[in-house]
Amino acid sequence: MTRALNRMRVLVVAPSRYPLRQPHAGGLEATVWDRVRWLRQRGHDVTLCAAEGSDFLEESPRFALPAPEWSRIEDASDTGYPDGYAAATEAAHEVLLERLRAEAHRFDVIDNHSLHPAPIRWSRDAGIPVVTTLHTPPLDPLLEAAAYVRGSAHRFVAVSQATARAWSVEGVDAFVFPNGIDTERWTRGPGGSRWVWSGRIVPEKAPHLAIEAARTAGAEIVVAGRIGDVDYFQQEVAPRLSAHARYVGALHQGDLCRLVGASAVALVTPMWEEPFGLVIAEALVTGTPVAAFDIGGVSEVLAGMPGTAAVTAGDVTALAHAARDLALRGEREPLTRTWTRRAAVREHALSRRYRDVERVLAHTAQRAAEQRIPAVSW
Repeated sequence: MTRALNRMRVLVVAPSRYPLRQPHAGGLEATVWDRVRWLRQRGHDVTLCAAEGSDFLEESPRFALPAPEWSRIEDASDTGYPDGYAAATEAAHEVLLERLRAEAHRFDVIDNHSLHPAPIRWSRDAGIPVVTTLHTPPLDPLLEAAAYVRGSAHRFVAVSQATARAWSVEGVDAFVFPNGIDTERWTRGPGGSRWVWSGRIVPEKAPHLAIEAARTAGAEIVVAGRIGDVDYFQQEVAPRLSAHARYVGALHQGDLCRLVGASAVALVTPMWEEPFGLVIAEALVTGTPVAAFDIGGVSEVLAGMPGTAAVTAGDVTALAHAARDLALRGEREPLTRTWTRRAAVREHALSRRYRDVERVLAHTAQRAAEQRIPAVSW
């Protein structure tokens, strides 16, 4: 890997709901985990701010944030928090702000991926330039923070055109930098006969519709991912499991790569405005074709990719037919997997994406530094 021309001192702020470690809680956590590794490999001095128990915190324990602790596993949720967690998080962010005010000289730029509004405000409150990546549709607390820092050394980037448009409607303009995949870790697979679905087990990802599509087509399917909504899993997913629809839990990246790469087709079934859909790119770089609901940024990830099909969101029958056609094509044309991976590597490789991000971080830091230098009068 080519080394960075100018070393930066970067504070990467991760989402704090789950620790940043494998098996990844979701695509957002996987993306930030890769971001820290890549920036360090490029020679930058990276400090991580993330939930307790995260990788990479050994050198910066003072930047650990509290992680939710659920008294009962069935209460764990991707949308709610246990009692007291919100107050603890607010207090932790206040402590961090005071630390950053005192140690602003330690950082050139903050690379923010948090879903909490506090790190956005740090560009104004701590005087450190911030680049915030928008990983979700607009959220009111983040919109309020964005309005607060208007005019400060802050830049927003979005993971898709669809996400950028949604935020632009709310008055937040963002450059578009899609997520990337580590194509050295996500390798080409041999394919197989089973279908696969991977991701967070939550209603908006709708794995139960993938199971229905596989059943409609008479195919076997394997579902992998962390249960983010226990009630949803018990009510909609578990009753659909059988000898032909298996759930294998949350997998480490290597195991997930092998599972996806050994599948005939991957199903992606978002029922919300999907900001990006990292599982699409992950499947494609293994050579596995993808049939997906066309919503949010999904079509952008599929654009120009062989071995893909997009259908109307929620149309299970159309999804079943599209997935079956892709699987049959893969049987008839074995080179399809090679072409699919080649195109996905060209479009979604981590190195291509992050060099652009690196330039944004450097540019934001440089502009802030120039603005701090007083003009010379002659």
